[in-house]
Amino acid sequence: MNDLLELSEKYIGQVQLNFTRYLLHEINWNNRLIGIKGARGTGKTTLLLQWLRSRDLSPGEAAYFSVDELYFTTHSLVETGREFYNKGGKIIVFDEVHKYLNWAREIKNLYDRYKDLQIIFTGSSIIDISKQEGDLSRRAIVYELFGLSYREYLQMNGVIDLKVIKLEEIVNSNANIRSLFPAAFRPVEHFESYLAYGYYPFSAEDMDGYHLRLRQLIRLIIEFDMAELKGFDIRNAKKMLQLVTIVGQQVPFKPNLIKLAEKSQIHRNSISSYLFFLEEARLIRMLYPSGISIATLQKPEKIFMNNTNLMYALAFGQPDKGTLRETFFLSQLAVRHQVRQPKSGDFEVDGNYIFEVGGRSKSQKQIRNLTNAYVVKDDMEFPAGNAIPLWLFGLLY
Repeated sequence: MNDLLELSEKYIGQVQLNFTRYLLHEINWNNRLIGIKGARGTGKTTLLLQWLRSRDLSPGEAAYFSVDELYFTTHSLVETGREFYNKGGKIIVFDEVHKYLNWAREIKNLYDRYKDLQIIFTGSSIIDISKQEGDLSRRAIVYELFGLSYREYLQMNGVIDLKVIKLEEIVNSNANIRSLFPAAFRPVEHFESYLAYGYYPFSAEDMDGYHLRLRQLIRLIIEFDMAELKGFDIRNAKKMLQLVTIVGQQVPFKPNLIKLAEKSQIHRNSISSYLFFLEEARLIRMLYPSGISIATLQKPEKIFMNNTNLMYALAFGQPDKGTLRETFFLSQLAVRHQVRQPKSGDFEVDGNYIFEVGGRSKSQKQIRNLTNAYVVKDDMEFPAGNAIPLWLFGLLY
């Protein structure tokens, strides 16, 4: 335990506070049991260390424990929590809990036994709290951390600190969007860099090796994180990697599930489940038609990569520009909004707005007779009429 506390003090003391993620300011930290899930590399650990450092408590009062430590091969979460609490502990953080068998049951036991102990845990985006033993879903408030928005990327790199803009403000033709920004601000100057390198915070560490690291990240998610999923046969990990590569090089992929199963050598009865697993792992996004409940669907209309950085990591050469635009739009909107495929236009958002995404010369032909319909254009700095610049949707979170 003393070694763990020393490590905790070291990690908390070393974390920087000059840039913080959006979710840090949205979590209700007064809750006694908080879960934070998200894909590998999105910054869950850093977020928690920053919050712990801001508490300014002693190592014996607030501690960070990585469940990946060898200590937890011979010590349980319950045992660790009990000892920490008995020594005066008030806040305990368990990082990467999905790597520990029966983690939900043990956290539930700690929650029920120690009424004045705050417990925070992180886990993979594939975790489904409602399906864990111990009925943790009724006790825990669970948040998800997504990758960097374009707004956060600009802030992290010291370009400009912008406020979040709501979708209603973006589509409001009466809003003077230009007045929200300094006159010298060039909104598209860093946009292409974001599309290639901006979604995961660790890009700043090694730009040259970034896409190689992303390919390694994909392998880790499939070979290790998915091993925790019920219904996933780890022997099919190689086929899953092949499936991701196929989708990544053909996005937006209009799925023929029978042909996709043949190409990836995954049984046709399993292909839908495996696509679902890949979406839960935040490697792909599936777009469904509007007006139909997802629960009743057999297959999506289109499959995209989760974000544009993954497109670059898997592409042989430059990814298709039109697909980059659509993938960016979907990745930014899907964090807070429901996005579907309409009969006309590219995307329907919250059942209310229709968006057609394209380049500077994109016309309004496909949406001319639709209400609440907008053209979203790349290489455009500020709104004009019902044409909205693509980068502006990167300020939604």
